[in-house]
Amino acid sequence: MSNYGAIPTLAYKDAEGAINFLTVALGFKAENVYRTETGQVMHAELSLGKAFIMLGTADTTSDFGKMTRTPEEVGGFNTQSPYFIIEEINDHYENAVANGANIVMPIKDEDYGGRGYSCKDPEGYIWNFGTYSPFS
Repeated sequence: MSNYGAIPTLAYKDAEGAINFLTVALGFKAENVYRTETGQVMHAELSLGKAFIMLGTADTTSDFGKMTRTPEEVGGFNTQSPYFIIEEINDHYENAVANGANIVMPIKDEDYGGRGYSCKDPEGYIWNFGTYSPFS
């Protein structure tokens, strides 16, 4: 059987700004960015270590967009939030803080093991980072 992974997919009102924030503040790398003829981000693939996310500009007229909303459109709530395993969590946290991440759960050691924190990006998505790994 092949190994499969999960790739969270998000829609942003300002996808270009999201890519900038995610790469600078949270350490993602823009692997592929596909744009419309007018330069709008229609699809982007970002990596963080072995993990990936996909994002694009919010569009409530597309088949996918008809089923999704940004946190702003639902009162700031999130229905899911990705977690990323980070070995150098203290450095990651300090970089996120220095680059304007809205820390919603400060870095701490968890009772179940590991150390981590949670933050919101400028459009309200919650991101979780920590050293806990169910794989080890």
